[in-house]
This record gives sequence, structure tokens and C-alpha cells, in this order.
Amino acid sequence: MSKKIILMRLKDVIDILFSSLLIMLSTPLLMVISIAIKLDSTGPAIFKQQRVGRNGALFNVYKFRTMVVNADQIGLGYNIEKDDQRITTVGKFLRSWSLDELPQMINIIKGQMSFVGPRPALPYQVAAYTQHQRTRLEMKPGITGYAQVNGRNNIPWEKRIEFDVWYVENWSLWLDMTILAKTFKVVAKRESIYNHDGISYDFGKENNDPLNK
Repeated sequence: MSKKIILMRLKDVIDILFSSLLIMLSTPLLMVISIAIKLDSTGPAIFKQQRVGRNGALFNVYKFRTMVVNADQIGLGYNIEKDDQRITTVGKFLRSWSLDELPQMINIIKGQMSFVGPRPALPYQVAAYTQHQRTRLEMKPGITGYAQVNGRNNIPWEKRIEFDVWYVENWSLWLDMTILAKTFKVVAKRESIYNHDGISYDFGKENNDPLNK
């Protein structure tokens, strides 16, 4: 068994242990957020959506609902504006502090995600990947990742994917710890939640994205 495989298994163990601990410690907060969402707007507290995981495996990602029900079918669709009318009052707060991602600890416990890794993509996005870009599927998707601490939504999708590929090819536990440390800084400053023009673009919908040309 290679050293990398041993370290990857250690990463999985650490993910499950810490996510289990965090869920227990944050249960009161999770309950308060769930109640606030239900009181603020009609619909479930938890939003589920099919995403692509490691090696192309499909799974349902969990997030706190921050938008009105069926938001992807109205307005800008998968593109999201800073002051998008589809975002609920509670949802705006959750998104600004990335608290909507907390339910993904369940995905970690289920072995579908990790604390650090490429963000989980939608199936139709993966279908447009080049063979090189599919390298990002060789590791479990993460709640945070290398692209998230190096520009997040303020960089085009092609660059984000390139960052993710670099992460997969250069992965180490030390790199994960570095990304986690930077994540706290990014969240605290609420950096790059939206693109420089105030929109969080869907894959292939940016003017500077070659996939949209």
C-alpha cells in the first residue's frame, strides 16, 4: 500500500471524526437556523440537489435553503445576483457567512464529501468537462477547496477548475490544513461571494468563459 493511499485513508478518518464532532457541538445552531428558514419563507429548511462526486458517482448534496423553492426555474436560473430577489432574508445572511454549507457535514459522514476538495459540480457541468478537467473528479468534493481560497466566484470557471486539478495533482494533508486556515479568513472577510460584476455565474455562462463562446 502506497504512502499516498494511507494518507488518503487518514484524511477520510479525520473527516468523519471531525464532522461527527462538529454536528454534535453545533446541533443547537443547526436547529435555530432550520427554524429561522421555516419562519422566513415557505419550503423545506434543507435543500437537496444531485451533484457529481469522486469518480463520477452521483449523490445528493445537502445545504440550508437560501432561496425560494424552485429558484432555478425563475429569474436568472443558475446565475445568482448579489441582490437577487429569489434569495430569502435569512438566506442572504447564511450565504454571506457560508453557513448554508453546514449540512454538508452529513455528506462527509456518508463518505460522499470531504472538508477540503473541489466543490461538487452539477451533472451537466461535468458533461462539458475536457478529459483534463475531469481530473478534479479523482478526489472527493469538499466544503471548501483550493479554488475557494484563491478567488472563489471572482475568477472564471476555467481557472477554478484548473486550480482544482492542481490541488488533486499536488494533494497533501499539509495543503488541506493550509486551505482550511485560509478558508476562515475568506469567510470572515466575506470575500468573493459574487463575481466582480455582482453575479455568481453558472458554469459556462461567463462572458470570459471559453465554454460560452
